Amino acid sequence: MIPSRQAHDILCGHLACLVELGGIPKVGVYDNEAALAARRSGGRSRPTEAFDRFRGVLGMGAVFCKPGDPEAKGLVERAIRYLETSFLPGRSFEGVEDFNVELAGWLVKANRRLHRVLRCRPVDRIVEDRRAMMGFPPVLPDPALRFATRVARDHHVRVATCDYSVHPRAIGRRVEVRVDLDSVVATLGRDEVARHPRSLVKHRTLTDPDHIAARAALRTVTPPAGDVDDIEVRDLAVYDRALGVA
Repeated sequence: MIPSRQAHDILCGHLACLVELGGIPKVGVYDNEAALAARRSGGRSRPTEAFDRFRGVLGMGAVFCKPGDPEAKGLVERAIRYLETSFLPGRSFEGVEDFNVELAGWLVKANRRLHRVLRCRPVDRIVEDRRAMMGFPPVLPDPALRFATRVARDHHVRVATCDYSVHPRAIGRRVEVRVDLDSVVATLGRDEVARHPRSLVKHRTLTDPDHIAARAALRTVTPPAGDVDDIEVRDLAVYDRALGVA
């Protein structure tokens, strides 16, 4: 399960699937998902910039199905229908992690069943498929969402519709935010100033108790004795003399 259909979430999920699969296909076949496919004049599709970077690092080709072509997408749609009718009914989940754990366990059983079209078990075919796949590059792509923002006085940063707290020492400073499938992390230079589990519920405010305690501590700090006496006081008679009214 992925949080959204935005490019960074789809590609993070895509990468997780490839790592679990253990190899990279030479060519991937894709539907015309808006986050992955951009339309050219004439109706042909080309990879979006984000998807092009992703597949370029992996060295993988891409073929997009023609719009409205049931023969090209029928196999995938049947698999999704099988998931909806065989996995989801009668199940409840505590969260995304629980959903993914249960799905992984169910897929082990499902892939050991005889497939009527293939006339074999998918678990037997995957060995042959892996042999035809490419290996992973030395460095994998990182499709996570990244952006920089200045921390406001409420010391929270917004991701989608949710607000996540940041350590108050970052107030007024620019932090780097990284968002993947599971977490939201903010860094100030090399220091991590926030780490939260990503919320799939909209319009939430997530505040770290340590950030609340740090803000309370900063509010109780008083200036050192003598600071007020050291402040220079301007003689207002200077302005009278400058204006010629003294």
